[in-house]
Amino acid sequence: MKILILLISLCILSCNNSPSITDQDLDGNVLFDPSIYQPELFLVSAYKPNPSDKEKNMPVLIAAHGYSASTFEWDELRKYADSVKSGILISQVLLGGHGRTYQDFKNSTWRDWQASILNEYKKLVQAGYTNISFIGSSTGCPLIINLLYENSLSQVPPHQIILIDPIIIPSNKILSLAGIVGPMIGYTSVNFDSELERKHWYRYRPQETLQELLDIVTVVRKELEDGIVLPTQTDLSIYKSTYDEVADRISAILIYNGIEINSLNSKDLYMINSNIHVMTRLQGRSNITDNDILIQKRIFDQIIEKSNKTKK
Repeated sequence: MKILILLISLCILSCNNSPSITDQDLDGNVLFDPSIYQPELFLVSAYKPNPSDKEKNMPVLIAAHGYSASTFEWDELRKYADSVKSGILISQVLLGGHGRTYQDFKNSTWRDWQASILNEYKKLVQAGYTNISFIGSSTGCPLIINLLYENSLSQVPPHQIILIDPIIIPSNKILSLAGIVGPMIGYTSVNFDSELERKHWYRYRPQETLQELLDIVTVVRKELEDGIVLPTQTDLSIYKSTYDEVADRISAILIYNGIEINSLNSKDLYMINSNIHVMTRLQGRSNITDNDILIQKRIFDQIIEKSNKTKK
C-alpha cells in the first residue's frame, strides 16, 4: 500500500514530462563537465599519449563514476594520490551521455555510458601502457563487470578491479518498477546537500535513464549467476557501506560469490561501517564526521597500495 501511494504521488508530482531546468543545474545548457573541454586534465590517454618506456609501466587507474554523476566523483582520489606522490596515473572517465544537457542524458543508453570506459582502456593499450587497473563507484561497477564478462579487457588484463558501493540490487525497490511507471512520471528529481553537488550531478533523472540503469544491473546480475572468471593475476577488491540508501549490501555479496579467482589472484570484500553511498566522495556532503574522513583515507591508502602492488 505504501509503495502504491508513493507511485501515485510521483505520478502527480511529475505529470509534466519537461522539468524546470535552470542555468545553475548540470542538466541545463550552461554547465558541462570540465573533462569535455580539457580532457588532458582528466584522461591519461590525453595527458600522456606518447609515454616513455618507464611511464608505460606506471600504474594507471581508470576511474568510472556512477549514474547521474560526473568526473567530480573521483576528484578527491586523484588529489589525494597526487598529494602523497603515489606514482599512480588516474584517468577520470566521463560516462557517455553524462556531464552534458538533460536531453543528452535522456537519450543515452547504458552501452553509451560504458563506451567511454572501454574507449579509454583501448587508447591506453594502444599507447603501450601495461599496468592498467579499474575503479568504479555505484553504477560504474556493473559497467566494468560487464566488460569482464564479455572479455573486452583481455588485451592487457587488468592489474586490479576495485569496486566502491557497487549496485546490483537497488536499496530502493521502486527502481524495479521503472518500466511500468516510468512513462507515466517522465522523470524523478533529487534534492542536493549543496550547490557544489548541483553543479556535478543531474537534479532530474529521465525515466528512460532509470530504465537503462535497471537494464544494466539486471544484465550483470544474470552474468554473475552464470559465473565470471577473473583474468589470471587480476585482483578484485569490493568496498561496501553497510547502510546505503542506493545500493543494497547484498550487491557486494553477489559480486563476491559470482566472480571466480584462481591461485594467482585474490578477491577481498570489505564491509564498511558507513551510511554514505560512495564513501570515497565526501566533498559537498553535509554532516561529514571525522570517522568518515578516516574511512576515506584508509580506503585511498589501500587503493594506492593495491595499485602499486608488484605481481609475482
